[in-house]
Amino acid sequence: MKAVAGGFLLLATLIYVVARWQENDGAAWAGYVRAAAEAGMVGALADWFAVTALFRRPLGLPIPHTAIIPTRKDVIGRSLGDFVGSNFLSEQVVRDKLRRAAISRRLGGWLDDADHAERVTSELATAVRGAVQVLRDEDVQAVLEQAVVRKVLAQPWGPPLGRILGQVFADGSHHKLVDLICDRAYDWVRDNHDTVLRVVSQRAPSWSPKFFDAIVADKIYAEVLSFAWAVKTDPEHQMRKAVDRFLVEFAHDLQHDPKTMAKAEQIQQQVLEHPEVQNLVSSAWGTAKKMLLDAAEDPSSELRVRVRDGLRSLGRRLVDEPELQSKVDGWLEGATVYVVSNYRDELTTLITDTVERWDAQETSRKIELQVGRDLQFIRINGTVVGALAGLLIYTVTQLFI
Repeated sequence: MKAVAGGFLLLATLIYVVARWQENDGAAWAGYVRAAAEAGMVGALADWFAVTALFRRPLGLPIPHTAIIPTRKDVIGRSLGDFVGSNFLSEQVVRDKLRRAAISRRLGGWLDDADHAERVTSELATAVRGAVQVLRDEDVQAVLEQAVVRKVLAQPWGPPLGRILGQVFADGSHHKLVDLICDRAYDWVRDNHDTVLRVVSQRAPSWSPKFFDAIVADKIYAEVLSFAWAVKTDPEHQMRKAVDRFLVEFAHDLQHDPKTMAKAEQIQQQVLEHPEVQNLVSSAWGTAKKMLLDAAEDPSSELRVRVRDGLRSLGRRLVDEPELQSKVDGWLEGATVYVVSNYRDELTTLITDTVERWDAQETSRKIELQVGRDLQFIRINGTVVGALAGLLIYTVTQLFI
């Protein structure tokens, strides 16, 4: 395009020379052609200077207000950043754009498509696999121990456990457990006559006759069996009421008795320090990791099916429920406006800093390559318009002056 624009200048120059030569020979038309060519040359040279001055110094001369882009690159970058911040990152512009975009409704329609929901689920599964595989097992286990075990140790067990048990005992939900214990106690007494006989024989004096020990053991066994049967069959038995009173008092002591509370804390410490509990914490991540990886790998796994169905359900709700649309759009609008309002300067600084890091000459060259083709038309138009203007001026001069 530079060659084309230069060709117009060269053509005007040649026409000027020929017209000037013909004008000297007395040709009447030559004056008009010469004036047009002369003005075209002036227009071409003026526009060449204007276009060239944007990117470099014409002919290398230090003429003021030339090489504008290389010398004022940083100022242009700051102006561009301010322009973007004022016209594209203003709160009003962002709010208006988001409202007209109807993001939640469009997102809902997109998610409601089965293929799209499957695609999102697949991408989420890939992200989960990547995150799980990147994490080191020992680091996760250390975090679990710190976040779970230490957190549990930091909280007293007594009062909350007492409140839970108190509610359970007040509702009578423990009666089925008491029934089970009574049933098992009766069954044990019924099936262990020999054990009772052996205990009585071991506790009896050495001089006591064996038959007497047997009679005493049978009597004790009968009484114990009768007592166990009564406790089992009578919901209002005194033993059951005594158990209820003991449990209620125990729940109260867990909340208010310092000794009982201290004992509960001691048991808590012993439980958490037990090797089996430590092994459980250590293996929890390994188990969870395997489950996550297996579920993420299998497209038909329950986890992926639920995620996929959940995404489609969310999509349908976003399409069908205006209230949810409004709520989601409000969240997006609020979050975006917050970022724009608080980080506008940081965002525009990205533009200014990037422009400042550019090499001045390289920047000028790149910009010229992008827009220079159109700028060369200015030179061409300057040549043509200048020629027409020169012809008009010469014609008017000849007619009226």
